Amino acid sequence: MPPTIKVFAYSFLGLWLVMAAFPFLWTLWGSFKVEGDFFSKADWANSILGTLTVIETGGSFTGAGYYGAWVQEEFWRAALNTVIVCVAVVTISLTCGTLGGYALSRSTYRYAFWFLLFALMFRATPPITLVSGYLLPFFEWNLWGHLSTTIIVLVAINQPFTLWMLHAFFKNIPKDLDESAMVDGCTRFQAFRHVIIPVMWPGVITTGLFSFLLAYNDFAVTTMLLSKENQTMVPKLASFLGTTQTKGNVMFAVAAVVSVTAPLFVMIIFFQKQIVSGLTAGAVKG
Repeated sequence: MPPTIKVFAYSFLGLWLVMAAFPFLWTLWGSFKVEGDFFSKADWANSILGTLTVIETGGSFTGAGYYGAWVQEEFWRAALNTVIVCVAVVTISLTCGTLGGYALSRSTYRYAFWFLLFALMFRATPPITLVSGYLLPFFEWNLWGHLSTTIIVLVAINQPFTLWMLHAFFKNIPKDLDESAMVDGCTRFQAFRHVIIPVMWPGVITTGLFSFLLAYNDFAVTTMLLSKENQTMVPKLASFLGTTQTKGNVMFAVAAVVSVTAPLFVMIIFFQKQIVSGLTAGAVKG
């Protein structure tokens, strides 16, 4: 590669990295400042130097935003609710998705195609239109506001995606593996558990991560179906920016944004190899 093109390529990648990382890094930096500095209109340098932060707290940095969000506003409850919802959604979606995707990939009947087509149509429907159909029975049966109802709806929305994605992974695994395992004495389920799943484990992890992100980042479903006491992190974050604004509450939201985003960075970095290998496995035939 010519030096000029190499310099241009590295410069472009560096600029793109700075532009992509800047919003989060700026929010992370500002979360340790007071509201007057982070939203300063008089001098943007206050956001960096923390002029008002020093005056109000005696130091250049303060954890008041995190304390207010996590302790005063009990953001930890929302974090716990998010963990419960995400674990439940991923577990149920992957269990049903792996079994259903495997069965459909090995089925010789034409109904498998129509079943997947119907699932795709269901997945293409905006989630907000699906939620409205659940509201009446949830209210009548006194189920509205609980985590379990949200888990049911999120699984229903997410299941078509897991079926399609895992079905594609299973189709790329030769049927000879199943047949060889059953010739050696395995039942169909034992062949699925001991032979097929280990082969497509990267695909399971990739699908699980996408399912996790759906439940973790959801706003519409969790806002409409959860009571204030059972809110997850995303709607709880939005509640910090209500119609009546108290000084300092905006910094609760800034600290909550960092708290919500940071685990995603850690998770993606930790599972990046599995994500790449899983997507590659789903794109290669045989």
